[in-house]
Amino acid sequence: MRKFLVATKNKGKLKEIEEILAGLPFEVVSMEQAGIDKDIEEYGTTFEENAMIKAKELHRLTGEMVMADDSGLEVDYLNGAPGIYSARFAGEGATDEDKNKKLLELLEGVPFEKRSARFVCVIAVVFPDGRSFTVKGTCDGYIGFVPQGTNGFGYDPLFFLPEYNMTTAQLDPDEKNKISHRGKALKAMVEKLKKYENFT
Repeated sequence: MRKFLVATKNKGKLKEIEEILAGLPFEVVSMEQAGIDKDIEEYGTTFEENAMIKAKELHRLTGEMVMADDSGLEVDYLNGAPGIYSARFAGEGATDEDKNKKLLELLEGVPFEKRSARFVCVIAVVFPDGRSFTVKGTCDGYIGFVPQGTNGFGYDPLFFLPEYNMTTAQLDPDEKNKISHRGKALKAMVEKLKKYENFT
């Protein structure tokens, strides 16, 4: 079983990654489990840059196979905001509820058809020998008017999927993994991993 370090402290995200990688010969290890308490500064201007910055730094610290992702919400009416600032959108230490409240305030009075948005996830993988790649996944929907659902985390309770007539926080976790931005990026990552040597 090969160690697969994930550059996150977010338990919700880690659980999602473990579910999608279930059955593969990897032991998913969080930064916390690896004894790394470092806050890696994300100074990139794109999801791709930030994901690679995190992955390369964790690889430098451990020498292990490492995965890092940078993900966020792009709202068309807000010109792509909060984008790469999704986690810090409502200030440092803000809760998911704080972020959702701020988003609703910014979209107050905006009709449903103008509330189009997408979740974006870019994953960077760095191998022990330094090789690396990135993959991207997106999930399109709309920003709802009130939070709904208790599954998921972050902006999930507001992210409405017309084809399901519910938010991503109301979806069954297995269903969400099939269509989520992170689910799509992880599947793309797995396909890419299979093309690299020593993947068993």
